Amino acid sequence: MKTINLRRVLSLTALSVLTLSATAQQITTKHPIVDLGRVTYRQPVTADFQLRNSSRSEITINEVRTNCGCTVAKFPRQTIGRGKEFIVSATYDAKQLGHFEKLVGVFVDGQKEPFVVKLRGVVVSDMSDFDGSYKHLLGQLQVDKDNIEFDNVNRGDRPVQEIHILNNSKKTLEPVLMHLPSYLSATVSPKKIAPGRSGIATITLDSYGVHNLGLTQTNIYLGEFPGDKVSESNVIPVTTVLLPARQNLTESELGRAPHLQLTPRSFDLGEFGSKKKKKGEIIIHNAGQSTLRINSLQMFTPGIEVKLDDTRIEPGKTAKMKLTAYKNQLKKARTQPRILMITNDPDNSKVVININVK
Repeated sequence: MKTINLRRVLSLTALSVLTLSATAQQITTKHPIVDLGRVTYRQPVTADFQLRNSSRSEITINEVRTNCGCTVAKFPRQTIGRGKEFIVSATYDAKQLGHFEKLVGVFVDGQKEPFVVKLRGVVVSDMSDFDGSYKHLLGQLQVDKDNIEFDNVNRGDRPVQEIHILNNSKKTLEPVLMHLPSYLSATVSPKKIAPGRSGIATITLDSYGVHNLGLTQTNIYLGEFPGDKVSESNVIPVTTVLLPARQNLTESELGRAPHLQLTPRSFDLGEFGSKKKKKGEIIIHNAGQSTLRINSLQMFTPGIEVKLDDTRIEPGKTAKMKLTAYKNQLKKARTQPRILMITNDPDNSKVVININVK
């Protein structure tokens, strides 16, 4: 095993990404980067790269090089058939604290340029686990949260949420977040989590991909491995609240704006007891100088029905919001039951009404 000149291999990485070289056409992979997450100091760690012979003929790997003597690679010596998958392993010695990023070049017999993959992570002196609690069980994975909320998002934001994961099984798992809509992306670090070890799932929201103002909800799923089944046992609801664009109003315009007042500010429905449903009412008053518009009225959880008798409220006028809460459906809610209103009141463009019921 030889080392690769770092400057040369970086240029080769660009070539492999652009699939300009013949080797890049012969070898392919779905995961060119393996994130090993946190690694204990002086405890060697191995990344397995699953590669495929995508050429029209057999190939032979005659050499694998790394850009550092701290990383040793293993590869199959036998001929690899057309369309067959194979594993190249790279072991990092973890003798230096801090972040690391190592390159591995796979040379096919008869080709001058390597196919380049990468392993990365961070070496720490003490593998201290997440100091919170893994309160929820999704399959064999314990997590600190089983729902995600992106609140108060403005167009152009890219907020991030994290889920801490603990492998509660007796085998190494490869957690993956599945069924993500186009506006969400996710990574899990490390890629594989050994029994009793932990990792972090990072979910990023692209606000430009969210089309509607107000509340957008979807379900994603935490699988134990790629291609795992989806079910209620591994579902993670994701809620996004996209706010209207900020209004830059003059003092005069603010004086003529609508102004929303709620009486009361929340629905306190008490206990269900033997009842299957509970009802309540809120009065919406426009104390401003122009028409108040309720542009959106949405519920965060199932089990809530709302009727609003008018979405356009003139100055000095009121509207009634009537609510019905259903016991059986609210029992399944993972979050606080709430109602979201998006209005044209510059001081109350987003209004959240909590529903308190037992």
